[in-house]
Amino acid sequence: MSLTNWGNITVWKGIPFAATTAGENRFKAPQPVSAWNSTLQAKNWGNVCPSALFFGGDEYTIDEDCLNLNIWSAANSTDAKLPVVMWSYPAASTAANALFDGAGMADKGVVFVNYNYRTGSFGWLASPELNEERLGTVGSNSSGNWGMLDQFAALQWVHENIANFGGDPDHITVMGQSAGSAATYHILNSPLHGITIKNAIIESGVRDPHDPLCTSLAENYRTLEVNIETGLGYMASLNCSDIACMRALPMDDLVTSFMDSDFEFTATLDYYAMPDTYLNTLQKGIAQDVPIMTGNTRDESGATYGLNITLATYLTNLNQTYGSTWKDRFFAAYPANDSATASASYNAQFTDRSKVGTYFWSQLWSANATSPVYNYIWDHAPPGQTQGAYHESEINYVLNNLYGTDSPWTRQDYEIAETMNRYWINFIKTGNPNGDALISWEPAKKDSATKRNDKL
Repeated sequence: MSLTNWGNITVWKGIPFAATTAGENRFKAPQPVSAWNSTLQAKNWGNVCPSALFFGGDEYTIDEDCLNLNIWSAANSTDAKLPVVMWSYPAASTAANALFDGAGMADKGVVFVNYNYRTGSFGWLASPELNEERLGTVGSNSSGNWGMLDQFAALQWVHENIANFGGDPDHITVMGQSAGSAATYHILNSPLHGITIKNAIIESGVRDPHDPLCTSLAENYRTLEVNIETGLGYMASLNCSDIACMRALPMDDLVTSFMDSDFEFTATLDYYAMPDTYLNTLQKGIAQDVPIMTGNTRDESGATYGLNITLATYLTNLNQTYGSTWKDRFFAAYPANDSATASASYNAQFTDRSKVGTYFWSQLWSANATSPVYNYIWDHAPPGQTQGAYHESEINYVLNNLYGTDSPWTRQDYEIAETMNRYWINFIKTGNPNGDALISWEPAKKDSATKRNDKL
């Protein structure tokens, strides 16, 4: 289907890359999709996966038959061999979200792919019975990580089929934001999918594994034992004692029960899909030594634009977060004497923790890699909102799709989007964001702090 905004771009929507995940396929690795004999009319969004925080829209339907993907390409032939980028969306979202429209990327000479994957209990439920199933099918005494296996299956489909859409199967960049950055990181770390990637873009993503913030961010995970305990508790809350019962429940029961609960479903350290802890992976040697781009936005991970707290609240927070040993040191580095300075210092420390956590991750990565790591901090606040440079605020710009949303964009926003998108496109094509007379963006060095360039 050709697009109105981009006459030279074709988009294919709702292409299945795996079978339905309902019924007997619920809480299983993605299963092969049955072949179809007629022409697939790829004009409409496919179903999107159920999520406790998402309730659908006018253009798409929530259903467990949701493992499908969308492709944007400007290729004129299957011989074009354009660089490919596969986008993984953040939590509680879908591949049909206008924020992730890929036409602006395809217009710059890459094939853009996004896809749906399972989240919540559908994507991460673990249990002893599921362990036994996996032991019998793949020889691994593990469960959970169904969403991660969806991500791997999407990558495998892209590698096997993207040449038919003008893409180069040997030049795939994986890219994602927040929970999607965790997907990118898991693809980077795991040898299970068997696909060699070219580059990785990890937005609002990775931190030094020692950073306490890691446990509250999208890339957090739990041990198999902890996630089994969570799974059994969740099953009991639904009056189910076995997986047959869980597979027989209506989809809506799983969604609504999770919404009203305190259960937290995360990736599982199963030593199968996820081969090891993040720290051990960094120290022992990475699965794929490829160029990395990673960074954060200014007003996320604890930093809150427009925050107004008292000095007493700030001091209490410092004590609770850092304890008596470190509280005074942090207060000396981020001093305050009233509510205005307390709010500013509170935000400054969280923004700096994001920078430092990502910087130290880059150092750990670089110690066992030869490929460069490019760090950034996004501090531009989009117009028409009061949350500053919020979580996700960079996406419209780097994907070159300001046209896809109705924010009151200004000329400056379009100029920023053009510049940022050029950095991202250059990186996707070459593994280096520089070129096109752009201001030089140096990779992180093992012996120096991340370079800050206010003009990026």
